[in-house]
Order: sequence, then C-alpha cells, then structure tokens
Amino acid sequence: MGAFVKLVDFLLLLVFLLIALAAPLLDSQTCLPRSYFPDALINLKEWYGQEYGDYLVSEKPHFFVGTVWLELVFQWPLALLNIYAILCGKPWFNTSCLIYGVSIISTMVPLLSEMIMSGRASDKLLMLYSPFLVVGVVAMLRGFVPHSAKSGSGIGKRPAFGRKKRV
Repeated sequence: MGAFVKLVDFLLLLVFLLIALAAPLLDSQTCLPRSYFPDALINLKEWYGQEYGDYLVSEKPHFFVGTVWLELVFQWPLALLNIYAILCGKPWFNTSCLIYGVSIISTMVPLLSEMIMSGRASDKLLMLYSPFLVVGVVAMLRGFVPHSAKSGSGIGKRPAFGRKKRV
C-alpha cells in the first residue's frame, strides 16, 4: 500500500503545483482588475474562454466570482501548504489534504451542477472541470490514510513511565 500512497501523493503534488501557478496567474483575473496582469496572461485567459466555451469565465456571474475568491483566499494557500507538506514529509499533511479535498468538492459540486443544469456547457468544458471533483475526492480520501511512522524521530517510541536500567 505504501507504493500506492506514494503514487497518489505524487499525483496530488502535480495538481497542487498546477493550482499554485494557475490560481494567481489565471483564476485571479476573474475578480481582480485587468490592469494587474500582463497582456500575455489576459490573452491566454480569453483564448481559454473561447476555446472551451467557458461561459462562467466570460460572464463572471456573482457566485462564480465568490467561488474564485474562495479558491484564492483559502484553497490556494492550502495547495501551497500541501506542496510543502509532501516535499518535507510533514505529519499534518493528512489534515490539510482532507481540508483541501472537502473544500474542492464543496466548490466543484455547485459549479458542475450549474453547468449541467443550464445546458450551456460543452462536453469539452465538463471534461475539463470534472477531474477537479475527482481530485477533491482523492485528496479527501488521502486525508484518511494514516501518516507513515517511518520518520527518524524517537518521540513516542519509549515507554511513558520506563526507568533507565543501571548496570
């Protein structure tokens, strides 16, 4: 099971790196003034909106802007913390990964529901958004896997009331 957990951690690391770059460079254009961004990023975002038919990015409905703010203020820092936790083997990774997964699921379910119920989303757009729901489920489930006790620390490895033996 250890190899499978390492594979899941690696895949989550790739997703967290993607979020660490995309959130401030692309997603933040939804709620911040265009003057803050270089033309290349603005053009990339406009190309994406046209290529995938992402009407949420183009029209910026209020609930979507709020969702992007949630991503920038809460999920993006959690992604950065999770990158650090994976690379440094921190024991609190399970907790932060669980929180991140639940947060992603909580935002993706309404977004995907809006897209499906409105009938305006193309299959291409749904195929772009739906993997993030899967990532949320995987991150949440990864949060339930116990942390490996193979650290070099000796804390907690001796009896609580043991005495030293004198020879």
